[in-house]
Amino acid sequence: MADGVLIRAAVPADAEGLARIAAEESVFGNLLRLPHSTAAQWRSWVESVSMDELLLVAERDGELLGFAGLMAAAKSPRRRHARTLLIAVAQPAQGQGIGSLFMQTLIDAADRWLAVLRIELGVFAKNAPAYRLYQKFGFVEEGVQRGFAFRDGSYQDVILMARLSPGLLPQQIT
Repeated sequence: MADGVLIRAAVPADAEGLARIAAEESVFGNLLRLPHSTAAQWRSWVESVSMDELLLVAERDGELLGFAGLMAAAKSPRRRHARTLLIAVAQPAQGQGIGSLFMQTLIDAADRWLAVLRIELGVFAKNAPAYRLYQKFGFVEEGVQRGFAFRDGSYQDVILMARLSPGLLPQQIT
């Protein structure tokens, strides 16, 4: 599973590959970006990632297979303990363990190096494979946002999920 895959930090030179992945029909519908994003827009985004955020790519033999990250959940210092998870895997690489490899890498970084108590995400209600991946890694459902985003011609619901780091969890939180 995921043989020969390298997980590394995203760099501006990855912009073309990121734009290609984001344009794939099986990927685009699950992102909140507008259609037809350019490599220049992706380059700008990669360059804007802050020191307390983590943006990774997966590659095999020089080809980008996906991207994932832990982004600041909010600008408030009182939410410094939380990150928003994002993940996208190119269609030809789906089902090969890339998502699990990303999740293992991000959770390890959050728990061991970033002191992140809470990783949160929103997953479209119709994206069952992603929902199962998140459950596999300890994410639990916290609620549903009805009509959260306009997607493929209609408003879609998003399931809110989060994972609290067991090693950092205060005793009073359950």
